[in-house]
Amino acid sequence: MPIPENTIEMKIQKTALIVIALTLLAAAGEAGKSTTVHGYVLDSACAFTKGLDKPISPQCARACAKAGSPLVILADNGTIYWPIAGTTPSAGQNEKLLPFAGQKVTAIGKAFERGGSTAIVIEKVAAETSQK
Repeated sequence: MPIPENTIEMKIQKTALIVIALTLLAAAGEAGKSTTVHGYVLDSACAFTKGLDKPISPQCARACAKAGSPLVILADNGTIYWPIAGTTPSAGQNEKLLPFAGQKVTAIGKAFERGGSTAIVIEKVAAETSQK
């Protein structure tokens, strides 16, 4: 018994709609998730090689940043947030974080995760008044 053509067309259309919906959901996930991060601004090398919970000193963090080490935010939960630009071409973010080097901050922005790394496009950053 032959299948009516409109049934095959309906199945193709339904499959196409599902593929489009899944693609849109995946793209929405890539758009970043709004987040607020509380943590210390320190240079990336110390965050990894020294296993620090907070910077040794603001002067040390500034010196490393001025020497070219990217500044990161080490969140209270241990996550290292790599600041990135939300524009193309991209640009380094040390200039934005340098005034807060060695300090505890609150950063608001969009977080992105990929391959075990976490990045943040910072919309607002401010020093926390109460240092732990």
